[in-house]
Amino acid sequence: MPANSIPVILDVDTGIDDALALLLAVRHPALDVRAVTCVGGNVPLAQVVENTLGVLALAGGEDIPVAAGMSAPLIEPARDASYVHGENGVADLRFPAHTMSPVPVHAVELLRRTLMDADEPLTIIALAPLTNIAVLLRMHPEVTNKIERILFMGGAVGAGNATAAAEFNIWHDPEAADIVVRSGVPTTMYGLEPFYRVCCDAETIASFDGATDPVGATVGALLRHLAQVTEDEARIVHPSGAAIGDAGAVCAVIDPAGVTVRRAPVSVALHDVQTRGQTVVDLRSGLGAGGEVTKDAQGNIDVVLEVDGDRYARLFLDAVC
Repeated sequence: MPANSIPVILDVDTGIDDALALLLAVRHPALDVRAVTCVGGNVPLAQVVENTLGVLALAGGEDIPVAAGMSAPLIEPARDASYVHGENGVADLRFPAHTMSPVPVHAVELLRRTLMDADEPLTIIALAPLTNIAVLLRMHPEVTNKIERILFMGGAVGAGNATAAAEFNIWHDPEAADIVVRSGVPTTMYGLEPFYRVCCDAETIASFDGATDPVGATVGALLRHLAQVTEDEARIVHPSGAAIGDAGAVCAVIDPAGVTVRRAPVSVALHDVQTRGQTVVDLRSGLGAGGEVTKDAQGNIDVVLEVDGDRYARLFLDAVC
């Protein structure tokens, strides 16, 4: 790895966009991927692990340790998103045979070991429900000084996608998200707004047709599937294209100048059925209507409000192709 590469851990629930994010993270020289931890989310945990190993082997990341973690949220039963990602979570693709296997420790323990053994603080890129990360912070508070930043893909300033109010990763385990945003660890929220704004258009997706190298063929197949199921917000940007989703969050670590960030209090709705899992982002300045001062509120995190979608799409394509 280059001497100035950023040491990171990825926490994933490998569906289609997690697969794209892993390919980018492993292949881009700006990142040094120290470990990948798996959590139930887009698909059940065992399938997440299988998908993750397949993607890493494809990307040349056979030396990266992978561990299975929490299979369900802290309180509620697991609810997957196979209706978007396909039955196996990766558009029903089958990755080439490999010899990788997960390490024989829980993901939370791999997170702890990797952080504590590092010579410098590490960045955690969390692309899944935050269950593993919340358990880590509660069980091992000594690791907080070893975390440079947590950047999580989740939440929204506006409308959700799992419900009208909530984005899937936060909705899947709101209690875990609440623990993370109130932890005091430097944290960045990469929500649905930037998620949908980094897209590959139809012409770019078509350019992968007939690709002979395994990575290019896989990226093309995943993007074609996403182009068929991409939600309405993404179609505003590229009506016949696909949002690369979680891979954009990895771009934000590689190239932070591509996003506009504002520090704001963020809380997670836990109780009301209609808003459960909503990220309440307080973008007011000064005093609110009730007279409360918000600037020092617990849960202040950096919220990505805008993203240079074309810049990040180029970054992604240059790395994976």
